[in-house]
Amino acid sequence: MSNIVDPLVRQIAIRVRAERERRRWTLAQLADASGVSQAMISRIERGESSPTAVVLGKLSAAFRLSVASLLALTEAEAEAEAAREDPGGAAGTGVRRRAEVPEWRDPGTGYRRRQITGPHFPAEVAEIRLPAGAHVPYPAAAFAFVRQIVWVLDGHLTFHDGDTVHELDAGDTVELGEPEERAFANTTDTECRYAVVLTRGTRP
Repeated sequence: MSNIVDPLVRQIAIRVRAERERRRWTLAQLADASGVSQAMISRIERGESSPTAVVLGKLSAAFRLSVASLLALTEAEAEAEAAREDPGGAAGTGVRRRAEVPEWRDPGTGYRRRQITGPHFPAEVAEIRLPAGAHVPYPAAAFAFVRQIVWVLDGHLTFHDGDTVHELDAGDTVELGEPEERAFANTTDTECRYAVVLTRGTRP
C-alpha cells in the first residue's frame, strides 16, 4: 500500500465517497454494484489505497459515469485546490501550463492520464500514455451517457470494442457507439499515446 500524498489521488478518494453518498449508498451497496470489495472501497475513500484503472472502471460503471468523467471531476477539484494554495497562478486565464496540470498514474499498469481541457469546457479531452504490454479493460456501463472518440497520436493501440478488435496506428481514430465492454491494450514494446475526446449526455 502506498503512502498517498498526491493531491489528485486524494481528490479521487473524496470524489468516490461523494458520488457514493450522493446516491445514498452504503459501502456494501457500492461493493455489490461494482464488484469491488467493501474493504478496498473503504481504503480508497480514506486515501489509504490508490485505485487501479480497472478498479476505477468498475466504480465508474456502478456510478454510471465514464472513467474520463470521474477523473475529470477529480482533476478539476485538484486544480482548484492548487489554485487556492497559489492564488497568483494562471487559473482563469485560459492558459493551462503543462507543469500545472495534474497527471494520474495507474499503480497497476503505469498508464498515465492528463486532462487537456479545463472544467468549464463543453467537451473533455485527455491525453493517455499506455506503456508497452499494458492492458486496461472497462465494463460497458463505464461508457454510458457519453459520446467518445479515441485518437491515436503515437505508437500502436489494440482496441477491443465488444467482440470487435481494432488495430490502430498513429493518426487513426475510432468513434464509440453504444456501451460495450472495452479494453485498451498495447501489445508492442514501445509506449502508445492517444487522446480521448468525450462529450457527456444526461448525467444519472
